[in-house]
Amino acid sequence: MIWIVKNLWLIPALPLVASGIIAVNKQPKRKLAAGLAIGSMVAAFLLSLCAFAATLGHHGGEHGAFREVFGFNWIQFGGQWMDLGWVLDPLTAIMLVMVTFVGTLIFIFSIGYMAHDQNFMRFFCFLALFASGMLGVVIANNLLLLFISWEIVGLTSYLLIGFWYHKPSAAAAAKKAFITTRIGDLGLLLGMVWLYAETGTLNFYDHGKGCLEASALSQMLAHATIGGLAVSTAIGLLIFLGAVGKSGQLPLHVWLPDAMEGPTPVSALIHAATMVAAGVFLVARVYPLMAAGALVGEHGAPVTTALTVVTWVGALTAIFAASIAVAQNDIKRILAYSTVSQLGYMMMGLGVGGVAVGMFHLITHAFFKALLFLGSASVIHGCHEEQDIRKMGGLKKYMPITFAVYAVGMLALSGFPLFFSGFWSKDEILHAAHGWSVSQIPFYLGCTGALLTAFYMTRQVALVFFGAYRGHEKESSHGHSAHSHSHSSESSHNHDPHESPAVMTVPLVILAGFAIVLGFVGTPAWPWFDGYLTGEAIKLDFSKLAETAGLMGISALIVISGLTLGWILYGNRQRKTAGEKDVIEAAVPAIFKVLQNKYYVDEFYDATVIRFNAFAAWFCDFADQWIFGGLVLIVKYITIGLAWLYKFTDEYFVNLGFDVGCDSLRQSGKGLSHLHAGRVQTYLRIIGVALVALILFLIWGHKP
Repeated sequence: MIWIVKNLWLIPALPLVASGIIAVNKQPKRKLAAGLAIGSMVAAFLLSLCAFAATLGHHGGEHGAFREVFGFNWIQFGGQWMDLGWVLDPLTAIMLVMVTFVGTLIFIFSIGYMAHDQNFMRFFCFLALFASGMLGVVIANNLLLLFISWEIVGLTSYLLIGFWYHKPSAAAAAKKAFITTRIGDLGLLLGMVWLYAETGTLNFYDHGKGCLEASALSQMLAHATIGGLAVSTAIGLLIFLGAVGKSGQLPLHVWLPDAMEGPTPVSALIHAATMVAAGVFLVARVYPLMAAGALVGEHGAPVTTALTVVTWVGALTAIFAASIAVAQNDIKRILAYSTVSQLGYMMMGLGVGGVAVGMFHLITHAFFKALLFLGSASVIHGCHEEQDIRKMGGLKKYMPITFAVYAVGMLALSGFPLFFSGFWSKDEILHAAHGWSVSQIPFYLGCTGALLTAFYMTRQVALVFFGAYRGHEKESSHGHSAHSHSHSSESSHNHDPHESPAVMTVPLVILAGFAIVLGFVGTPAWPWFDGYLTGEAIKLDFSKLAETAGLMGISALIVISGLTLGWILYGNRQRKTAGEKDVIEAAVPAIFKVLQNKYYVDEFYDATVIRFNAFAAWFCDFADQWIFGGLVLIVKYITIGLAWLYKFTDEYFVNLGFDVGCDSLRQSGKGLSHLHAGRVQTYLRIIGVALVALILFLIWGHKP
């Protein structure tokens, strides 16, 4: 066993220790907090590179991809031990490198973004703990250890989303995220308990005895549950419910757009490298369970009930969230719904194409979505905390570096042909969906989602970076007065947007570079990423490009159409004022309103789930106070009454009768005690009186 496998625990432990040290230090030690957090991530990144290097070069071997595990006994109950441990395989290694590298860049960016925040130390403490939890999820070879780390991620997301807890919206968003993801986590917990009951272990791999290995899978396939569903499928769907909550899939997606209430680097960390990626990673990790007993489709992709559910949930989420993003005006909310949509693509990729297809898009998305969120943070910082894209415009003149890198992120997310990573990873998902033997509908949904993605990202870039800057406008309840407009113009130079400092722009440039080059490790001509995860030998073959040229052409046409349509509607028709109606809103106001209000899903939940929960809470309170409380009062008063009756009976009947009897006996005894006074004279008198009485009785009673 190589040294890095035994010491893999150091990777999550380093930021965990850094978080602990920051937590116990007094304010304000900003340099110490930032240095510890960033230093721990850099060290974790270097160890991750060692782990990654250890997994290279294992292609086409007898045992496939590299995999080594390390475990130990943790706790004993009865005659059984519960084990914990970690696994090093290509899936672990590539995720470790991504999380630590992207996380480090976000940490560095945060130095500039949070420079003036009074809770700077607390922020870096939470960031380090967040990264530690995610890294624990990645290395876990045991579902229990994964669940422990999973909940650390949930806790820190609550702390970071509600970091500015003095804002009611931030506090509400934190609670919403925590409660919504707990619903999914309940499914994961039930699946974990059921899995242990079926297999007797929660280890994923354990030299043939793990719950994801052939013996355990065959055992679960042999058992059926309600409706003839295999136990493996039922457990897989419960675990998938946890992924639905964490990765913001329908219908538990509602927390993710509101998570933008936290500081923007938190949004970048959540939406790119950590929390939402955990759900997709979980499905990839338990993929053998999801694919157990699979039928092989036309193109070699496994088909099971669990994977079919994953595919449909992902496809519907992708189109649903993309359509909502079209009508949003908050720069971060647009990106948030974009994340929900792209996570849907990843789930669909896992369902129709396997682990490599879904994970490739996760890795590329992590870089360009971190770039976009940090780019939006740079925009917000430069625009004096403004987030409404209607009040921006013309920023490419004021923020040229931010504009350049944001354009790269936008093109990567849109899937611009050939030169950007998003094109290759998205195209692989669409290619797999086109060959899915169950249905062609997810393919068409994916194509429509790609069109909408290119459209709403063009809309965002056009409104933010092109045209004239609209941030100087001052609106009153009756519109723009001439005086206020004049005053705004005079003072505009004091409030012009400005470029961000180097500590913020350098991480953006690095992320932009990776948003371009990463795509080339997963092209049809050189599918290195696929071979790396599966352990298959890979060779350069440009003829593969010809085989997929048709679908690539369709994908490129879709993206270019979306970009063109977006530019026609928003680039050529520049918004003059912040209050001007949106082009789509003016054309189809009813549809725009529905999209702007997110299909009223939150309102639906408020009217049903939330209202039912409120009613249930009221009923429980009512029952507690008046039903159960009333019964308690009745028992109380009955008890008091019986106690009073007992007291009355005891005092006035039992005690009184007893006292009277005792007094009589006492008086009798007192009277009789005179007969035993020891006086001879008294005894003689008594004898004399008795003798007289006896004589009188004999005389009186004798009759002749």
